[in-house]
Order: sequence, then structure tokens, then C-alpha cells
Amino acid sequence: MLTGCGAGNDGSRAASADKAAVAPQAPAPAQGGKAGAGAAAPAPAPAPAPAEGAPGSPKAPAAVRPHVIRTANLGIETPDAQKVLAAARTAAEGAGGYVGNESTRRGEHGRITSTLTLRVPADRFDSVLSALEGSGKLLHRKVEAQDVTEKVADVDSRVKSQQASVARVREMMEKATALGDVVMLEGELSRRQSDLESLLAQQNALRDQTSMGTITVEVSEPAADKPGEEKKDAPPSVTGALKGGWNAFTTVLRYVVLAVAVVLPFAVTAALGVLAFRLYRRLRPPKPETGLTPRLARTVPAPTPPSDPEPVPEPDRDPDPTE
Repeated sequence: MLTGCGAGNDGSRAASADKAAVAPQAPAPAQGGKAGAGAAAPAPAPAPAPAEGAPGSPKAPAAVRPHVIRTANLGIETPDAQKVLAAARTAAEGAGGYVGNESTRRGEHGRITSTLTLRVPADRFDSVLSALEGSGKLLHRKVEAQDVTEKVADVDSRVKSQQASVARVREMMEKATALGDVVMLEGELSRRQSDLESLLAQQNALRDQTSMGTITVEVSEPAADKPGEEKKDAPPSVTGALKGGWNAFTTVLRYVVLAVAVVLPFAVTAALGVLAFRLYRRLRPPKPETGLTPRLARTVPAPTPPSDPEPVPEPDRDPDPTE
């Protein structure tokens, strides 16, 4: 029994040595004749993996969160534009977003068109977009996604480097004693702080664009049908013919009335002129009579002076038989 226990202790020491060497080793034979016959040392247990973060352990690659800028443009047609706009504002505010820009204009035939810009969180972007699409007749839809993961990582890295650079310059300023060195370091610090502020502005802009999606909604009222305009695909009907004839009659009558209105001032002026002339003729005092009126005097021929009468030949007389 003592020999077997000694053999067991030797086997345990061998296993411990194997663990320390982190290498497999053949089991040592048992010492002694009785207890070591047909017995073997216990197999070494596998070495435990080093804990994450322990010195010398490999670091797992950090998961990179994608950064995406999402934008959408919607065109919706509805007879009640104000109701749809109110629903869009409610949907954006309920999702934790806000209303950016809003504009309204009135086009031809009194048609109102409103444009609304919504900023909503990225995780609620699709739900708000679906709610807006079902609020009216969808005219157009465009959704864009821009991956800026590399740009965000680059800006973050440059910000960290610039912050470390500013810190180094500050440390150098604290240790500087010469006035020239202090002035030079102040100029360098000012330049690096300016670059750092520019990088921080880019970082904030990218963070805002990736965390909030932009939805632009254009809500318009349906266009009113023009008077007299008929659908091209509609077959001809008696009602349409009567309507067309009535429109033609009213159009002709309108032009006749316009023509009469144009001629009426001239006709009234001519009638007044004729009446005034006749009234003048009646009210004019009569002229004294001089035998013949000037018109008749001009028509009576002037008398011709008398001329010498031509000699009248005497008629031949028969001779007197008594002579």
C-alpha cells in the first residue's frame, strides 16, 4: 500500500509537470512490483484557455457598427392636404423626431402643394415611412442609403490623434522657459485646436446624419378638371353632344354680343348725327324769296341777244294778164 501511494504521488507530480510544460507526455511506469503491475499514471488535463483581456492573450476584433445615412422622398396626392400634413407631424413627433422645414404654395387652378421635411430616428425610419405611404395616393417614392462607416471611423481616428497632439503641445508649453519657444508653441497650439474643432464639427454632423433619417414629403391636391374638357377614352354620348352644342351656342352668342358691343358706339354716334342734322334743318330760319332759288337760277339758261332776221324771199307772182 505504501509503495502504491508513493507511485500515485509520483504520477501526480508528473502530471503537474506536464501541465506546467503544456506538452503531452507518456505515463510514467508505477514503482514497485505489486502496486505498479498493470497500472498507469493519470492522463494530463488540457490547459485552460487564457482569460480574455489577460496579458499575452490575443484580442478579438471589435465589431464595427455600420453607419448609414438614410433619406427618402415621397409624393402624395390627397383631397385633404391639411389632414395628411397633421398626420405626418404626429408620426414624426411620436417616433421621437421633429419637423424640419415646411413650405406651402398655391399653383394653377388654386391647387395647393405643401412640402414637409421630417427628421426621425434611424430605428423608426421604416415605420414612419410606411405610415406616410398609406395616407393618400402615392405619386412617387425614392429611398436612398449612403454607407459612411469608413468616413466615420476615419474622422474618429483623426479626432483622437488631434486631441493627443493638442495635449502634447500643452505639456511642452508648461515646460518651456524661453519666450520664443512659448510664442512658437502658442501659434502651433492655436493651429491644432482649429483643426480639432473642424474635425469635431464633421464628427457631430456625421453622428446627426446617421442617427436621424430625413424624409421629405410633398403633399398635393388633385388637379381640378378644366371646363369643357372630356376624357379621351370616354365614348361619345348624347349628354356630351348636348353639352358640346350648348357650349358652341353660348360661344357664338358671346361673340355676337361682343361684336354688337363693339359696333354700338359707332351706330349710336351716327344716329345722333342724323337726328341733329334734321333738327337743324327744321329749326333753321327761312331765307327771303328772290324769285328763283339759287338752284333754279342756276338751271335757267341765260337769254340770247336777238340777231338780224334773214331776208325772206318774196314768193313768185304770176304775171298779170292785163299787163
